[in-house]
Amino acid sequence: MGKEFKTRSNRCDYDRETATGKISMAASAHPVATDAGEKILRDGGNAIDAAIAIQFGLNVGEPMMTGIGGSGFFMVYHAESKTTKIFNGHTRAPAAAHSKLFLDENDEVIPFRKRSTHASAVGVPGILKAMEEARKEYGTKPLSELIEPAAQAAEKGVEVNWVMDQSLKNFEYRLGDHARELFIPEGEFLCEGDVYEKAHLAKTFRILQRDGIEAFYEGEIAEAIISTLKELGGIMELSDLQSYRTSIDEPVWGTYRGYKVASSNMPSAGGTTMLQILKLLEGFDLSKYDVKSWEKYYLFTEAMRIAFSDKIAFSGDPEFSDIPLEGLLNEEYLAKRRDLINFERRNDAVDFGNPWAYSDGKEINVVRQPFEAEKERSETTHFTVVDQWGNIVACTSTVEHPFGAGIMVKDYGFVLNNELTDFDAVPGGLNEIQPGKRPVSCKTPTIVFKDEMPVLTLGSPGGPTIVGSVFQTIVNILDFGMDVKEAIEEPRIFNSSGPLIGWEAGISMESKGKMEAMGYEFADGPFPIGNVQAIQIDHEKGLLHGAADSSREGKATGIDE
Repeated sequence: MGKEFKTRSNRCDYDRETATGKISMAASAHPVATDAGEKILRDGGNAIDAAIAIQFGLNVGEPMMTGIGGSGFFMVYHAESKTTKIFNGHTRAPAAAHSKLFLDENDEVIPFRKRSTHASAVGVPGILKAMEEARKEYGTKPLSELIEPAAQAAEKGVEVNWVMDQSLKNFEYRLGDHARELFIPEGEFLCEGDVYEKAHLAKTFRILQRDGIEAFYEGEIAEAIISTLKELGGIMELSDLQSYRTSIDEPVWGTYRGYKVASSNMPSAGGTTMLQILKLLEGFDLSKYDVKSWEKYYLFTEAMRIAFSDKIAFSGDPEFSDIPLEGLLNEEYLAKRRDLINFERRNDAVDFGNPWAYSDGKEINVVRQPFEAEKERSETTHFTVVDQWGNIVACTSTVEHPFGAGIMVKDYGFVLNNELTDFDAVPGGLNEIQPGKRPVSCKTPTIVFKDEMPVLTLGSPGGPTIVGSVFQTIVNILDFGMDVKEAIEEPRIFNSSGPLIGWEAGISMESKGKMEAMGYEFADGPFPIGNVQAIQIDHEKGLLHGAADSSREGKATGIDE
């Protein structure tokens, strides 16, 4: 099977999941998508072109994770100009949204399962506009050509893989009537190995090829979206789609052990939180610990707890409020935060700090939110491409929770997101719901640089666990000297502000026992955390090393000539 190391999944296919190339590389969580990107690269397209083709392919192969009814952060490194930009296609709240959208008549928070599968949870989708902005600036091929591989796959039919099989069994309750017609025809679940055609989605793709993305925001598809939502009590209007706008953002930048790191900026808190964790860890010599030592797990957990306490308190949409970004990444502030780590036990004093003391801006009250475990189980997908000219795309895109809101646009074959549930249900804080506002996300598309040259591109799905998956992969490479596949497959842990530590099979049981004696609680059993796709760039040897995570049916493909 290739390398002799233990993977995080018993379904690992090393040959499919890893690749080496001299010219270009693509990695995604589904073969249909990676194949679409490969075709565009072989036809002379660049990384931006290929990444767009991959996104459409993922809508075919991973409709429960992503699609044109969702959002994404499309990060582009442009080799010629040596610039890095994020084409921000995050969802926005419709004009009719308000701060008490997810409170009942008694001002009590509506249970997550109920509010996340209602039409009022659907945000205005942005991934199509973000990709089109990037294509117009950097792409070389027409949109119709980039959609074609996915359109053909939808018409031919796609095989249900084990990931889709499990998602249907675990999250069937999220599916609305039109989605059930596709995924549970005549009451029978699609199962692993079944091939099903996606005629309605193919029709949608053909419309986009003919009419452009305008059809989604003000044409035939837009009208179908609003009609579907209105039937289900939604609040979105055609004018919300027509007025949707992306932003082109500067990444958030940080350093770690002599490397520069670019990642997603607010309203995605993922990049800032990940950089905070890395800077907290930078104060310790991780290389002196074994990769499965309790000291490593302890440092990871406390750094996550500290950073996520700040993330929950101080993240928001910078178009609507001042965010203490400068303070959150201030070296002096982080040094004080690092003092909370004592190596003795779980520090019960960990809470949010005061980054406003190191930032300009208007301070806003912190409103504590109820902890909801189910809300943390969101899914997503990540993909990345490096082309022959050195351009890079790292994109994390989503419909939020599995199958989004479960609402499939009637006769058009794609599901709509439930991303408005990423807003705080209890109003008053930085992340309260407002019209036109973007909810806080944890998406963390990331590019790592050494001596101004990109050396690693990566990201992951997984809601808040995205941050944990990305920083642990970086640390595994930079501190523990692993290759990119080993770094992805090393079992991960995760903790945010909740009481339990999530963990993957393969962590040290001895170290787990030691941490339990120090006051930590672990989830009853292991479960997969994240799904990292990454490409490592070896400039000295002129090689690209791509790897997909074994926790899904990922594929990396390299091109040599």
